[in-house]
Amino acid sequence: MKFQVRDFRPEDFETLWRIDQQCFAPEISYSRAELAAFLRRRATFALVADSLELPAAIVGFIVAEALRSGRGHIITVDVLPTVRRAGVGSQLLRAAEDRLRAAGSSSTILETAVDNWAALSFYKTHAYSVIKTVPRYYSNGVDALVLKKDLLSPLEPANLPQ
Repeated sequence: MKFQVRDFRPEDFETLWRIDQQCFAPEISYSRAELAAFLRRRATFALVADSLELPAAIVGFIVAEALRSGRGHIITVDVLPTVRRAGVGSQLLRAAEDRLRAAGSSSTILETAVDNWAALSFYKTHAYSVIKTVPRYYSNGVDALVLKKDLLSPLEPANLPQ
C-alpha cells in the first residue's frame, strides 16, 4: 500500500475517532472528548497516514507528546485493520520518533494492554522494552505494560549511516 504521512488537520477529527473505535475495544478506545483533549494539549502532535491508492482515505494515525522532562510519550497508534502489516504503523511511529527527537526528547514511553500481543510484538520490533506494569490501567481492569525506547541510541537501525 502506498501512503503519505502528514500533520493532523482539525477536519480529520471524526475520521480519527472512528478509526480509534475500530482499533480498540469499547473499554479501551477513546471517547470523542478524550481524543479531543489529547489533541488540544500544548506539547501534543498528531500525524496522519493518507492512502495514495484510496481517494481521501485516512488509514492510520499517531498521537504523541514531547514532555518537558525530555521524554516523549506515544499516546496512541491506530491503523485500520484492513491495512495492517503494510508498513503504515511503522512509518507513523518512525515519523513521530523523529519529531520527538527534534523536540529534544531523549526517550519515549507508551502504554499497551498486557494482552495485546500484536502491539507488543510491533513495539519490540521497534526496539521498545517493557519497564513496568501498571495494574488495572484500563477501565476494563486490564493491566498495562509501560514500554520505553531510547531515542538517542547509536545502535538504532534508523540512526545508522546508510
